[in-house]
Amino acid sequence: MNGIDAIERLPTGIRGFDPVALGGLPKGRATLVTGTTGSGKTLFAVEFLARGILHREEPGVFVTFEETAEDIRRNFAALGFPIRQWEDDGKWMFVDASADIALEAPVIGTYDFGALEARIGHAAGRIGAARISVDALDALFTRFADPAIVRHEIARMIYDLEMTGATSIITAERSGEHDGMSRYGVEEFVVDNVITLRNVLANERRRRTVEIVKFRGAPHRTGEWLFAIDPTDGLVVIPLAFLALPLASTSRVRVSSGLTQLDEMCGGGFYKDAVIVVTGPSGVGKTLLCLKFIDAAVAAGERCLVCSFEDAREQIKRNAAGWGMDIDAMEAPGLLRIIADYPETASLEDHFIRIRRAIEEHEPDRLVVDTISALERIASSRALLDFILALSALARQRGITTLFTSAPPGRPARQLTPPIAEEIASLTDVTITLRYFERPGEIHRAIVVTQTRGSAHDPGIRLVTIDSGGMHIGQRLSARIGILTPDQALDVGMTGTVEAESHRHSDE
Repeated sequence: MNGIDAIERLPTGIRGFDPVALGGLPKGRATLVTGTTGSGKTLFAVEFLARGILHREEPGVFVTFEETAEDIRRNFAALGFPIRQWEDDGKWMFVDASADIALEAPVIGTYDFGALEARIGHAAGRIGAARISVDALDALFTRFADPAIVRHEIARMIYDLEMTGATSIITAERSGEHDGMSRYGVEEFVVDNVITLRNVLANERRRRTVEIVKFRGAPHRTGEWLFAIDPTDGLVVIPLAFLALPLASTSRVRVSSGLTQLDEMCGGGFYKDAVIVVTGPSGVGKTLLCLKFIDAAVAAGERCLVCSFEDAREQIKRNAAGWGMDIDAMEAPGLLRIIADYPETASLEDHFIRIRRAIEEHEPDRLVVDTISALERIASSRALLDFILALSALARQRGITTLFTSAPPGRPARQLTPPIAEEIASLTDVTITLRYFERPGEIHRAIVVTQTRGSAHDPGIRLVTIDSGGMHIGQRLSARIGILTPDQALDVGMTGTVEAESHRHSDE
């Protein structure tokens, strides 16, 4: 520990949460986790114990006031938590108070808190518990009309929990997503640490977030952080990638884009761990550029993962065949894997988890996401930016060359927020712009490399032609065109350069 944070932390082991908590929960203290129905409170409490057993061999006690012990065992078996086996091994112990709640009528009177606390203390001492989860404690207080009694009994419970020496989680219900911290309005004032889980319905979609409201005397990251509930991994906080680990050493190795002329424009190709974004309107050649990038990877014996949010696999296969590329032949030796889904099939968080898992399983050298702008249909700009940050950092840590494509908005006047490509331009290593321009009676394409970090590049605007042989990048255009503004067409007459290049490729 250092002078800034002298409070020892206990890692929860929950994927992506500990980086937000700057190491974990304050050790030896109780933390209140609040949320509405379905926000993930019980999952948080169960995982806190389970990850402690799996990763640190730390025994735990689970106190339940609503679900029975058998329900907990059954519901969380799908996550690979062998709770019954842990019980037999003396690593997990239940204090099941659900029967007490069911049998007691909610009347004015007293409840034998002393007996309950003795049961918890006995269980913790018996297995040497380092962690205790108390799930749905507020269910016990429905019988009390006086908030002062609730506050007193919670304070008493927390004191007894901390006397065990264990680090504790207490979950409690809240009435609304943004209406107070807790049901009774007193719980959050008694504990040193408060975490809030939210499950907000917006634009017909659920968006789960976690916020550390306070860690008394201990620093933490502020704000709301996206998380998802995955049937395999459990609770996953999305920024796990760019907060969890330092970046590996940067690579000086270059890889090919698949187009010799583009490699030359980028100073000899892309750095192996680079993040590249290609922007351009529909039909301008972004997907073809991706296919050339994939083809170059397979030709070099590299593994490639493709995530398509606009084209189905069969469409990708047909498009590739049109340019002489055989997707089946690329997939056969295991060098290529394609994930093709429309954005609307899942939440942004679920898409991230699926891609992350595919990266872990396939171990690609290259990653293609075509197109990130399609995800704007299901996510806010901030949520999508978090998604791209996390995915980019995950790829960098593994030395994966990553290619994103993005389409600009049709008309900037209708765009209330900047398109995502502009948002992430400062975070990427290479930015390539493809645009249409016109001359009398004809539409042409142009390409420009606007940035390559750590490398010289050709800033010239060059003609692009697409024919049966694929994509060709020609000489510089000598006329002035508005390539950096999506709606701006050619504003002066073209010189012979364009016409000569156009005829040259038409003859090939």
